Amino acid sequence: MNTISHILLNQSSRCALIPFITAGYPNINTTIEVIKELDSQGADIIELGIPYSDALADGPIIQNASLFAIQQKVYIDQVLFILESLSQVINAPIVIFTYYNPVLKRGIDCFIKEIAYAGAKGLIIPDLPLEEADGLILICKNYNIELILFVAPTSSLTRIDLIIEKSPGCIYLVSSTGVTGVRTSLDKTVIKLANYIKQVSDKFIMLGFGISTPLQAQYLSRWNIDGLVVGTAFVQKLSKCGSTNGLKELSEFCKSLKQAINH
Repeated sequence: MNTISHILLNQSSRCALIPFITAGYPNINTTIEVIKELDSQGADIIELGIPYSDALADGPIIQNASLFAIQQKVYIDQVLFILESLSQVINAPIVIFTYYNPVLKRGIDCFIKEIAYAGAKGLIIPDLPLEEADGLILICKNYNIELILFVAPTSSLTRIDLIIEKSPGCIYLVSSTGVTGVRTSLDKTVIKLANYIKQVSDKFIMLGFGISTPLQAQYLSRWNIDGLVVGTAFVQKLSKCGSTNGLKELSEFCKSLKQAINH
């Protein structure tokens, strides 16, 4: 498996494709098969969400997927099993997406050690207080996990500069305000923010929240960014992935996004 920064630095396409899926939705076996399929269809990095009942940054589709997975008793241990099942069979590195409370409950050092040993290469915590990032960054570094910090269009310039300073190498740029979900338009101020980050730093940028079509992916891949995160649109298709046709539909969608980015 490659590291997150290595993928973003050495990608052959215009920018990296980063699908997001909810672990355990609709079941664990399907999650494993879907990740294998995404890897085979050109996903450069895969973002795997740990189900959580109070997912404030997520829209209704991902929230419902999380609640469904929790009802199937998919928790951190089950996510570790998924990681272990895939670590030796796919090329795309996996980034874990989780809220801060489950990390604290598990114990920060314990959680990061476990996901690292299971095969994860990166970590995103959308509600991580910036004031607590330094300690987490050090622990992540000890286990070769890349902690990816959030920047939103609503952040003040002072806060953005602080996030850039603290970031180990990669920044998750939120493309719009509010929760995740499919959108028909994106906040144009984001392109200015992406350009600013690139002007003042050498940080990699992952852009997410609202990207849902190949046309959007093609347009956004021309921006000054390194990776596109597509979440809700993939999670919408996951419910059908228990069938051969459903898995094929998701696979074709991934392929179409990759082709659009490369076009």
